[in-house]
Amino acid sequence: MKRSWAALAVAFAAILAATGCNDYGNTFQSNTGAFLQFVSPSNVTAGGPDQTLTLTGSGFVVQTVVTWDQKNLKTCVVTTTAAGVCAPANDTGNVISVTATLPAAMTAKPGTHFVQTLQPHSGAGTNGLSNPVAFEVYFPPNPVPTITSISPNTAAAGAAAQSLTITGTNFLLTTDPSGGSQVRWNTTTQTNLTVTNISATQIQATVSNALLTTTGTATVTVYNPPASTTLPAPCVISCTGPGGGGPSNAATFTITAGGNSASANAAMAEEETPALSVDGRYVAYAGSQSGHSQIFARDTCQGADSSCQQRTILISSAQDGTAGSDDSHSPSMSSDGRYVVFSSAAPNLVADAVSGSGRQVYLRDTCFGVNGSCTPTTQLISTDPNGALVGTEALLPSVSASGRFVAFLAVTPSTTTPASSATSKSATSPSSSYRQVFVRDTCLSTANCTPKTTRISLQPGDVSGTATTSKPAGPAISGMADHVALAAGSTATLFTHSVAVDDGVFLALTKTQP
Repeated sequence: MKRSWAALAVAFAAILAATGCNDYGNTFQSNTGAFLQFVSPSNVTAGGPDQTLTLTGSGFVVQTVVTWDQKNLKTCVVTTTAAGVCAPANDTGNVISVTATLPAAMTAKPGTHFVQTLQPHSGAGTNGLSNPVAFEVYFPPNPVPTITSISPNTAAAGAAAQSLTITGTNFLLTTDPSGGSQVRWNTTTQTNLTVTNISATQIQATVSNALLTTTGTATVTVYNPPASTTLPAPCVISCTGPGGGGPSNAATFTITAGGNSASANAAMAEEETPALSVDGRYVAYAGSQSGHSQIFARDTCQGADSSCQQRTILISSAQDGTAGSDDSHSPSMSSDGRYVVFSSAAPNLVADAVSGSGRQVYLRDTCFGVNGSCTPTTQLISTDPNGALVGTEALLPSVSASGRFVAFLAVTPSTTTPASSATSKSATSPSSSYRQVFVRDTCLSTANCTPKTTRISLQPGDVSGTATTSKPAGPAISGMADHVALAAGSTATLFTHSVAVDDGVFLALTKTQP
């Protein structure tokens, strides 16, 4: 390290002049101890572990003590007669090396400090002090970010502004002194996207419609600015530290041919009712992304403490975070917001999904509100007791307050009329040509429980061979899962306990009533 001895002398003299005398009771005078040439290491990053300082110079004695801002450090002097160990104070050998232990607490904050040595002295005009050598503690450098995925990664030319979700690591919050991570859109020129939300592992940014006017590709990167590199006063030597930061790897965004896709995006996502947790903090909803209708959940931080950061997560995703490869609809949320059920035609959401089976019902554990370890997972809900799909398509789910029970509608178009369908409760008996309502017990958070699916109703469908053109209505399950409301007057309830609400709605009592 280059040193400005004049600047050092001015800084150190200013410190001594301000105090009038040093910590050893001596009035200001020239140092008469050892000559300290340099210290290794000469700088560290704040917040690191204990350090071992090695001093190089001349005039050291076995009683030499290393000081840090005039505070004594644990010192080890090795001599020719005590090789490999710390020599006792009465050792008479020649000094080979001088080291000292610098506790982590002394380097917890950035700043400039001074290392000296002190040794015994006597007589007027002596103080046993060496010259001071500056030691700098730098701000921790910012990390380099990494992108693992972006969603969506494509849009049609002329599309409306897109909300871009970037997943990765080492993202800096906007509260960071550097200003936080920046999202850069690179084509022939570079543009910084507007960041709307950010966490350590996810960023949401807006791609304006002006960036989607022509076909081609763009690369998306995340840039972390360097950390502050200016040390607090009195910094007199090499005050610029390693700021770190830098750009991430690049992800590709493709702009495909096509007209204005605003109407196409609108067609992808039907007008659907969002789902809300009991306290209003979490919201699940359908939106367009990656060319399909997807399910999202938003933590609004309503009612949470100031440390909460609003964020939106993708619900209809595979275990690796990949968005659903087909449309997802009809979210329903447990009372605490942790569990979200939905229907989806995407075959990539779970490993045991059957390609080409049409829409099925899934349950997603978002891990919202979990303080300990939790990994978001997705499970297939629309299966019978043997694990087979209960119908060609399952849709319109409704989840109980705890997330354990899920009611849903299964549709199997066919011209075959099932035998004795009005009395059977088993989901494994022939049941085609009917819309059926099932309740799935997932056994979530329940010991000694086996997941099972129970059919509670049948509704005539296309028994005549002509499929109905009316849109089916789904069931609604109560918070305790002891009631299920069923639409359509032609519904045949398989439970003895049922109540006709009006000509078009039945209430099935799925548990024993008093």
